[in-house]
Amino acid sequence: MNILNNLLNDLFLRKYSFCNLLGLLLSLTLLFPILVTAQDSGVLATKKDSLRGSITAERDWWDVVYYDLHVTVQPEDSSITGYNKITYRVTKEPKRMQIDLQDPLTIDQITQDGQTLDYSRAENSYAYMVEVPDNFKKDSLYTISVYYQGKPKVAENAPWDGGFVWEQDSLGNHWIATANQGLGASVWWPNKDHQSAEPDSMSINITVPDEIKNVSNGRLRDTTQHDNGMTTWSWFVSNPINNYNIAVNAGNYVNFKDTYEGKNGTLDLSYWVLEHNLGKAKEQFQQVKPMMQCFEDWFGPYPFYEDSFKLVETPHLGMEHQSAVAYGNGYQNGYRGTDLSGSGWGLKWDFIIIHEAAHEWWGNSITTNDVADMWIHEGFTSYSESIYTECRFGKEAGAEYARGMRDGIENKQPITGKYGLNNEGSGDMYNKAHNMLHMIRQIVDNDSTWKNILRGIQKEFRHQIVTADQIEHYIMEQSGEDLDDVFDQYVHYANIPTFEYYIKNDVLFYRWKADVDHFDMPLKVTLTDGSYTFIYPSTDRWKRSNLSLSDTNNFKIDKDFYIKADSISSR
Repeated sequence: MNILNNLLNDLFLRKYSFCNLLGLLLSLTLLFPILVTAQDSGVLATKKDSLRGSITAERDWWDVVYYDLHVTVQPEDSSITGYNKITYRVTKEPKRMQIDLQDPLTIDQITQDGQTLDYSRAENSYAYMVEVPDNFKKDSLYTISVYYQGKPKVAENAPWDGGFVWEQDSLGNHWIATANQGLGASVWWPNKDHQSAEPDSMSINITVPDEIKNVSNGRLRDTTQHDNGMTTWSWFVSNPINNYNIAVNAGNYVNFKDTYEGKNGTLDLSYWVLEHNLGKAKEQFQQVKPMMQCFEDWFGPYPFYEDSFKLVETPHLGMEHQSAVAYGNGYQNGYRGTDLSGSGWGLKWDFIIIHEAAHEWWGNSITTNDVADMWIHEGFTSYSESIYTECRFGKEAGAEYARGMRDGIENKQPITGKYGLNNEGSGDMYNKAHNMLHMIRQIVDNDSTWKNILRGIQKEFRHQIVTADQIEHYIMEQSGEDLDDVFDQYVHYANIPTFEYYIKNDVLFYRWKADVDHFDMPLKVTLTDGSYTFIYPSTDRWKRSNLSLSDTNNFKIDKDFYIKADSISSR
């Protein structure tokens, strides 16, 4: 409410004319509803933010069970037409139903059981409020059909600035894709656009010109060629899937296949690439099998055996589209040929294959209830890069990669966003959460236990919607470590803790400086030559430990702890 307070102070400290005073009061009246919405979150939030990011009354009474999506894609004028049949379960007393679809797309008609339903658009939002019948039975299933059309938002810089991608490949063929994480799936199809709203399964039917092929999630069930020069590609996803993962990928594709003998049997591997890149793809995609082996060892079975694993070449860099991972890294190792860690290890493997495939476990199988907790998706996935590096090149290689990622951390904003407002935390959710997890492994101090924790998370929460609290408490329970302060400091505050210390007469004096009251986290240091020992600093008081070092200048802090260190003058 700082803006409101400033305006009120201005009112009393200055001499206003009647007209100016009236104008100021009008400004306060217009501003007040927005500020009231935002006061608990610390951000200026609009009704649009709340409608998109919260479980509104119009969303709360029904659960999505099944989507049957039909979309015709017309590259000549960048338009789409289609409908989505939404099967849902009534869980509470029905109210109006919220269906989301973003400008400039428009809904033409909504029907249920042969009846046309009335609907209206919430002001300044993408939410349509549908007047549903009043004769529902609790726990029963119903199906509503939403017909729509228009020219969807064009992605200016996919995958970061999302929407539809209308491109041509180097041979002049149409090359089309969707990428809409963050922006929302409702940018191109009508749905219950909240991250917690996963259907149990889904049918995806995309119609494109005959000369190109469409690849979407799951398995290909059928292709239907029409008399008008168009072909419908029908795909089916048999597992729960979050909205932003649903994808159109249409181009001059060729397909080659392989299999991987994994923990749950034979996993089908399928690759869809531009025809002229077939040779390069067959070489680069050999990284998939060792990746699968590493991740199944560390995280447990690939979560979607029923739907296969696919890599699909796209005109954008990449995205974790479930069972149809988007790939656009140019068939080169690293991130567009560079090593984000600066350690050298990042050039040993293809960043997009490893990172986006790791999302199959972290983000796709386990999905957070609110985008404010997206660090669970991105932090664990970023950490998976170190796990893969360790798996292939040794433990120290993985640690070097993790430490190298610190240069990309800004520590300006928390990595947790504001709940209920479709608000993600800072970009530090990648590298900072990566290093936090790497550090927690040092605190657990048992690699077997740590691996079992990662596997256990996947087993305990497989195909579920979770909160960050659930994951944090699971790690604490299974490790036996009280990590509340660690998660609180690294996840909810911008700063990392500072270890303040000084050495006097072969005694180490130390304490933490942190945002969390009574912050308490163990730390490994060298109290004796050649070995690290845990000490237990806190913010409450200075503690001391005797040193047995041949030279106090040899005192070191374990570099795998992501902290600040401040050697201060003796007291």
